[in-house]
Amino acid sequence: MSNPRVQSFTSLRDEMMAVARGERKAPPHAAAPSVHSADLIARLLTPENRKLMMTIRDHRPDSVAALAALMTRAPSNVTRTLDKLAAAGLVHFEMHGRQKAPRTIAGRVVIEIDPFSAVDSVRVVKGRPSKVAQRKSAKHSARKVVRIASKSASRTLSKV
Repeated sequence: MSNPRVQSFTSLRDEMMAVARGERKAPPHAAAPSVHSADLIARLLTPENRKLMMTIRDHRPDSVAALAALMTRAPSNVTRTLDKLAAAGLVHFEMHGRQKAPRTIAGRVVIEIDPFSAVDSVRVVKGRPSKVAQRKSAKHSARKVVRIASKSASRTLSKV
């Protein structure tokens, strides 16, 4: 599976219309997942969706229903979320008979945003991150939380 391609909705629509009219051939990336902004990927990675992906990675459920039972969520809700994650290129499905078994693709998601244009890039790094990367990420997150907490505390104190 290739990385999701960031493309504006207008650009995607124009590209599809040109292909449909026969003005150009379908580009090689046409079958790859496409999103209209890096923001969409960031909004998909909520704590609840991260927990869902972690459950898929750790338990490798045989079906969406089995995953829903593990998460104590309605199967329709889990299916809807998985479809969004699959459209973004973060998960895929393996067929086991008539059942779809969800599988994670992403070990990490790297979002590069150019603040001076609408051209962003999203890179999905497959597999699990190394233990060193996990420790660095945890340290960075902890520092960020402390920094945010101390700023809000100082704002609260200044109001008193």
